[in-house]
Amino acid sequence: MIHVRKLRKSYQDLQSGTFKALDGISFDAMPGQVYGLLGPNGAGKTTALRILSTVLRPTSGTAIINGFDVNESPEKIRHQIGFVSTNTAIYDRMTAWELVQYFGRLYGMDDENLQIRMEHLFERFQMNDIRNVLGSKMSTGMKQKVSIARAIIHDPPVLIFDEATSGLDILVAREVLRTVEQLADQGKCVIFSSHIMTEVKRLCHRIAIMSHGRILAEGSIEDISQQFRENDIEELFYQIISKHEQEKQHSVLA
Repeated sequence: MIHVRKLRKSYQDLQSGTFKALDGISFDAMPGQVYGLLGPNGAGKTTALRILSTVLRPTSGTAIINGFDVNESPEKIRHQIGFVSTNTAIYDRMTAWELVQYFGRLYGMDDENLQIRMEHLFERFQMNDIRNVLGSKMSTGMKQKVSIARAIIHDPPVLIFDEATSGLDILVAREVLRTVEQLADQGKCVIFSSHIMTEVKRLCHRIAIMSHGRILAEGSIEDISQQFRENDIEELFYQIISKHEQEKQHSVLA
């Protein structure tokens, strides 16, 4: 479903020269699977997700989503994915219903199927009571429900959740996590980025731990735990990142 090979993204900095946001990462994420991208701020997670969603073009390497190359077929890929984050903008002057409907039409859905799909999603996410609420009047939880509905209105095979529960209260966050589980159960391929290790442990079938644009460890949580002889996922994350930071510092001083 998603096949990433030697993906690189570099920027030119007038002071430090070339900055490598991504330094040759490779991974595969499959249907029915939640794939976790983990790492501290600046690790390259967001850059990778922006490339997968065709917002950025890679410097080199390939990313194939459901058979389409991000460089060669960006428009087709946009119909294959749905993107959810806490920074997803909600238009202040559109109601919840208008906003989801607008995105459905952007994806080329005909009015009959769009109406059926919207009725289903508004019922599923208990959004019927906010159908006519303007974006400017929505709570954070309302906005996130609308963001998810508009991301999946066209029933895409691939979903990307980028820190989607950050800043949400526990009830809304739990609803987001349950949605991710349900999407995977339906056979969707889900990329899930989070700093919250309990979420990762609950949802992810495989993970990639990143730092400074590289993948330091990749596989199931169980396999990585055995490899590093650490069962606590927070401690596991800390050990892998700390070890890499120490090695990086030593190489600079050498």
